[in-house]
Amino acid sequence: MTSEGTSTVPRMGSFQRSFLGYRRPEVDAAILARDTLIKALRVEAAAKAELEAELTSLSGMVLEREREIRRLGEQLQQANELHDRSIASLDAVSARLQEIEAQARGQATRIRMKALREAVEVGRRAQELSEAEGLTEAKTANGAGGGESRNGAAETGSRAAANGSGAGEVSQETFEGTVKVEIGPLGDYSQLVGIEDAIGRLGGSDISIERFSEGRATLRMNLDEPVDLLRELEENSPLDFHVRRAADDNVVLDVEDDQDQRAA
Repeated sequence: MTSEGTSTVPRMGSFQRSFLGYRRPEVDAAILARDTLIKALRVEAAAKAELEAELTSLSGMVLEREREIRRLGEQLQQANELHDRSIASLDAVSARLQEIEAQARGQATRIRMKALREAVEVGRRAQELSEAEGLTEAKTANGAGGGESRNGAAETGSRAAANGSGAGEVSQETFEGTVKVEIGPLGDYSQLVGIEDAIGRLGGSDISIERFSEGRATLRMNLDEPVDLLRELEENSPLDFHVRRAADDNVVLDVEDDQDQRAA
């Protein structure tokens, strides 16, 4: 079998013959050259083997890194999917909590309105009893004295009507501190809840319903800083209204009969 490359060993035919054969120095030189070449080839083969072993090791490391990268990519994808599911769950829970909050707020409003109606009914009955007692006492009193009392009551009513004639003037725009807002007529509970939400958005705190009778509600609130109450209510309220009175921290609003609810 022929070897690769050009051989450095002299061919046998190149030796000069002597009396008893080939010349010994030439043969020894050829053998020495052959041994030297063999050693060099062995060293080269050992170096190649070492390089191949190192390459094999590096290839194994590369494959292991690729497997690790692929495994980390799968874990990252799983983490992203879990994160997306968690975000979706949080959104669902938040929406449910907002729904429950709205239902609770409406239920609380209905409970307060029921309590107010009961309080109004109790007050009305107490007033009827008081009027009945006053009527009984009036019957036993002197007729002349009763006439004078009726005249005084008529004068008092006239003065009250005269003082109330200027109550419709709107003179105050900025409010601060404790403010009462009377509004009506209201058609259902949702309108009252909308008014409460509007007051809460404009910065009112400690909002409470003091009175609800014949479709009109009186709300009490606290404003920590000066607020242009009428303008803010007009922008945030779901109801259309006109102002009957706005002075002395007391606002009276009349809901328009043919009003359309605006988006809150």
